Amino acid sequence: MSDPSSIGLAKTPVPPRLALWNITKRYPGVVANDKVSLSVAPGEIHAVLGENGAGKSTLMKIIYGATHADEGHLLWNGKEVHIANPAEARHLGIGMVFQHFQLFETLSVVENIALVLEGKFDLKALAIRVKEVSEKYGLPLDPYRMVHSLSVGERQRVEIVRCLLQNPQLLILDEPTSVLTPQAVRSLFGTLRQLASEGVSILYISHKLHEIQELCDRATVMRGGRVTGEANPKEETSASLARMMIGRELPVCVSPAFEGEAKPVLEVKGLSYANDDPFCSSLFDISLCLQSGEVLGIAGISGNGQAELLAALSGEQLSASECVLLEGQPVGHLDAGRRRDQGLAFVPEERLGRGAVPSMSLAENTVLTAHRQAGLSRYGLLNYGAAREFAKRCIERFDVRCPGVGAAARSLSGGNLQKFIVGREIMQAPRVMIVAQPTWGVDVGASAALRQTLIDISRSGVGVLVISEELEELFEICDRIAVLAGGRLSEAQPKAQTDAEQIGLLMAGSQQQAA
Repeated sequence: MSDPSSIGLAKTPVPPRLALWNITKRYPGVVANDKVSLSVAPGEIHAVLGENGAGKSTLMKIIYGATHADEGHLLWNGKEVHIANPAEARHLGIGMVFQHFQLFETLSVVENIALVLEGKFDLKALAIRVKEVSEKYGLPLDPYRMVHSLSVGERQRVEIVRCLLQNPQLLILDEPTSVLTPQAVRSLFGTLRQLASEGVSILYISHKLHEIQELCDRATVMRGGRVTGEANPKEETSASLARMMIGRELPVCVSPAFEGEAKPVLEVKGLSYANDDPFCSSLFDISLCLQSGEVLGIAGISGNGQAELLAALSGEQLSASECVLLEGQPVGHLDAGRRRDQGLAFVPEERLGRGAVPSMSLAENTVLTAHRQAGLSRYGLLNYGAAREFAKRCIERFDVRCPGVGAAARSLSGGNLQKFIVGREIMQAPRVMIVAQPTWGVDVGASAALRQTLIDISRSGVGVLVISEELEELFEICDRIAVLAGGRLSEAQPKAQTDAEQIGLLMAGSQQQAA
């Protein structure tokens, strides 16, 4: 491509809304973007696909002005521009909705929106605009509601409406459906199609290939920081898109029947927890029974009691002894360490900060949970030689892509760090394994490997409890599925006797299972 101003001109009668030409960004030891070129036409919904570490996030940050390219050109409506910061990007007409919402929970909807808008600070007039715009695009909002009282789907509406009030010409969406019910996804797609019909260009980043096929007009595929191909998603299959992303066939999870004797390994009986914190949920009479050899899934929209239930099961929050039983023994009064001694393993949702210490090496991170069960300490003293050997075996067994046991946890991609954390727990031979959001933000290749790992460990006789907001994931790996909504847990159903539509309705609370 000899002239950056010519990008996309052969395909459209007008200049592309956005054109990138040979964008390159280097960090110490890695080239995040290597001569990346793509174009987005007015009114086009354009997907950017790739594994973790493919360079998608870096590219979006360059477009939004959050970081700057070392080389290359960025053209906006046919003219080359240099975007210094996000404020300048918004002034041009570029809006971005991040995967993790950028909202202050103690402020109202209209106050959150006012923080990023220029001009006179008139909350009353802005509230009227918020209501008008939100209703126009099918994203109804009460401008005066406090953000901490909103559901996840409503919070996403705030983020999108905040962008729309800036009259964007390009909207960047990063994993926008990761916490939405199937019904809310359909509503969002309707909004995006309406925006596209009005000429707004959309850059759509998602690991959910079936959504890309349904929604997007074109897709640019990245691997290893480079563009490896372009496709019309509607003419591709999920398998062909996955091949373009990872360079090989996508493995299919195999879930054989458990051949051993099924018996209760984790029981919860009438667990309740009253929470006075307005940013947290209470739990109401939670009961469940997890058996050996099965994967039991709990679906739900974030903020409906998942964090509180995980704390009660892992031992971070104590309860009455009889409320939680491990292999028939009451453990509600035991802390997290003593429950681990009884055979419980736990993979938290937050990889960095709770699952692993970012600045510590992988060898050091094995000591966090495996120092007793894996024999990494003796008489109160840590054996770092044993820790390094344990980490090495974990890396080899679970195909963790990293420089070695001395690599810092934060240097790994999300998928590789998750494989290491899950592997660390499995290698301690647990009887019960609790996993929160096992493939959150993980690319399709690593996701398939992690899901198969959970199935395999369950078929060895371990009871596996998975809490996830990904319905596709739960239906792929679980034997039974329950729903947590409003702090109440529905009865678990065999996955063959339910479907995503029914689960989605329960997640939204429309069937009043609490009654």
